[in-house]
Amino acid sequence: MAFEVRILPPMREISSEQRRRSLRTENPWWEGGSVRSDYSRLSPRGYFERLTRLVMQRDVRRAVVLMGPRRVGKTVLLHHVIEHLLKEGVYSSRNIAYLSLDQPLYARLSIEELANEIEQATPPEPGDRLLVLDEIQYLPNWEWHLKAFVDAHPSVQCIASGSAAAALRLKSAESGAGRFTDFLLPPLTFHEYLDLRGKGELVTLEPKGGVSAPDIEALNQEFVDYCNFGGYPEAAFSEAVREDPDRYIRADIVDKVLLRDLPSLYGIQDVQELNLLFSTLAYNTANELSLEELSQDSGVSKPTLRRYLEYLEAAFLIKIVHRIDHNAHRFKRATRFKVYLTAPALRCALFGATKPGDDSMGAVAETAVFAQWFHANFDLHYAHWTRGRNHGEVDIVALDKRQQPLWCVEVKWTDRFANRPQELTSLKRFADRHPESQLMVTTLSATKGPISWQGTEDLHFIPTSLYCYVAGRQAVQDPNFVDAVWKVTD
Repeated sequence: MAFEVRILPPMREISSEQRRRSLRTENPWWEGGSVRSDYSRLSPRGYFERLTRLVMQRDVRRAVVLMGPRRVGKTVLLHHVIEHLLKEGVYSSRNIAYLSLDQPLYARLSIEELANEIEQATPPEPGDRLLVLDEIQYLPNWEWHLKAFVDAHPSVQCIASGSAAAALRLKSAESGAGRFTDFLLPPLTFHEYLDLRGKGELVTLEPKGGVSAPDIEALNQEFVDYCNFGGYPEAAFSEAVREDPDRYIRADIVDKVLLRDLPSLYGIQDVQELNLLFSTLAYNTANELSLEELSQDSGVSKPTLRRYLEYLEAAFLIKIVHRIDHNAHRFKRATRFKVYLTAPALRCALFGATKPGDDSMGAVAETAVFAQWFHANFDLHYAHWTRGRNHGEVDIVALDKRQQPLWCVEVKWTDRFANRPQELTSLKRFADRHPESQLMVTTLSATKGPISWQGTEDLHFIPTSLYCYVAGRQAVQDPNFVDAVWKVTD
């Protein structure tokens, strides 16, 4: 029997010239062009100035790692920063290089090899350089490569970003100590949402720093829309996204993280189990939960649940908030906690839109309030205690460096307590023990205060929508500054 021997042609490999053509396309400013119009025409996010200032701090040799969930505008923000640096002449146009590492052309190349390809594509001019590495999670062991590159090239400033937020957050903490500066880009704040939709006139900024809402009903309508569709820039502009959030928000944000990112990062076998847990947490956002209850409800062991919660929080889908007692002390055995979605729109994508009069609107509004503060530099907790007749709960408590209450907020989607503050018994009991803390209660539409309150500190009432606007605005501009929240006028 005769056998035919066939000699196969050698496999074709990606050439350096192909990569260089791609690099020139991604960097049109090398040839005298500018940033792509589909990026430059979009309004910058509120975090643009803070990130730009960080990038321009070249006296500290650190890479900036831009972290955040999917679809919050990281790539657009990077191009806005590049556009600004070009206009200001901070770098020569040929000394700024942008690469999106999800391109198959760059597969299996180290950062050092990529930098060599850039030099061949466009020889740099004398002076400092900027290297922007988008979607860096596609580079295996990216954190080691980046650290080594930063050490070896002190004249090259690096910015890295990526959508697989869990990989970025955990690996940068493990391997980038002293070489990386993390920068979190969260979902849109309510302040950013209004600005992007051209509705900033609904809030009036007073000369002395106060705020007011002349048409609180219109502001509340925008706030409800934000709770249902906000958080992501596409939803602020696109009617198609707002009409079908299940397709756009759930499929492109939730499902890709649960079904692709987390399983590939952590070797999760039972994806359905993880998906069911997230659905349970999303439906119960702002509610107090326990591992025991979750384990009984899902049939998943408590050690596995702890890992899943860690993964979901690292991926910026949820935020776990820990409990303190009426003395502002953490519990030695913390068995109960609250879980919040990082953007209330995630709940809408899973379970449908929430209307202003729905029973769930209170929890959704509380989630929106927490969403304004998650990325700010405050140590946030909730207070819950049970000691005989002395029991109660306070929604948000910010602790100072001494672990003493700095300010407290009760989130209400009603005006009832503005007219009957004596019913705020839990807040009163907590304030009696911590008279120096500032006290705020959010409402549906009422603004009052400060009012003297049964011999304790002054009490302020502010509409929930207006509170979210001011808190989000301050968190973007200065995450340590909270005074403006208390400067509210009728």
